[in-house]
Amino acid sequence: NYGKLSGRVLDELQTNTRNLEGQDEKHGPFDFALWKKATPEHLMRWPSPWSDGFPGWHLECSAMSTKYLGEVFDIHGGGMDLQFPHHECEIAQSTAAQGKESVRYWMHNNMITINGQKMARSLNNFITLDQFFSGNHPVLQQAYSPMTIRFFLLQAHYRSTVDFSNEALLAAEKGFQKLMKANETLARLKPSLSSSVDISSLKAKCYEAMDDDLNSPVLLSYLFEGVRYINAASDGTERLSQGDIEAMKNLFETFIFEVLGLKDEEGGKSGDKLTDDLMKIIIDLRQDAKNRKEWGISDKIREELRKAGIILKDMKDGAEWEVE
Repeated sequence: NYGKLSGRVLDELQTNTRNLEGQDEKHGPFDFALWKKATPEHLMRWPSPWSDGFPGWHLECSAMSTKYLGEVFDIHGGGMDLQFPHHECEIAQSTAAQGKESVRYWMHNNMITINGQKMARSLNNFITLDQFFSGNHPVLQQAYSPMTIRFFLLQAHYRSTVDFSNEALLAAEKGFQKLMKANETLARLKPSLSSSVDISSLKAKCYEAMDDDLNSPVLLSYLFEGVRYINAASDGTERLSQGDIEAMKNLFETFIFEVLGLKDEEGGKSGDKLTDDLMKIIIDLRQDAKNRKEWGISDKIREELRKAGIILKDMKDGAEWEVE
């Protein structure tokens, strides 16, 4: 079954094989090295019945996984470029040694490109995480937060190529902020007697997305469907009952924060109790001014908050606020 993981056909592989040194010493054309004899200058060497030498690259991984994870384990990951021949060889040697396959699920992530080019130091487009966070790299227009980078990566399936560009990162930054603002709005929603949207169906679709080979981009599309429900309920064009508000909170907690590992980086700017209490006082004072028809004071409060980076929205049931 050599080739079953990558879908390679042995006859085609043999036809396209290059003539390499030592090929005629093999019993079979697809044999690979399990143990290599060490040359005199080689530092890594151990005594064995075959020679003083060291294990082949493929055997190293099988030995480590067996030692630390056991003969059979659930998930083996790696880059798409390791699928063949490295992981094919791991399957072959582990099955031959143990009489059974050792890995239940193989997960291969694809490559990263920068503005359509392969990421490589030789092209001077290799970017470390620290450089993303500081913005200290020639191709970056600004710094990007850890959660922006995480959200950006989640927008693509792990088996798809990911292309970094400033435009894509800026879009991811806006998308992540929109998701966090919706979560804040959800915490302040006032329940209706009944719901006009189906939260249980949304929940089912989120689980289906993750059951489909951890399809994070599809999951995010469903979470933004939830964002639309939240914003519509806040605007008064949709309704959410108390039970569905709690269900939506649980849905966001499960998938946004626990499964996807995102977190609100704005912590102290909105959502904490002191800030909420202070904003409630300001909004109440502004409402008192409006009740007295002191429109100048009302407008001044809104404008000063805007200058401070806080946006007030007058809703049907009162004013709401968010960080710009």
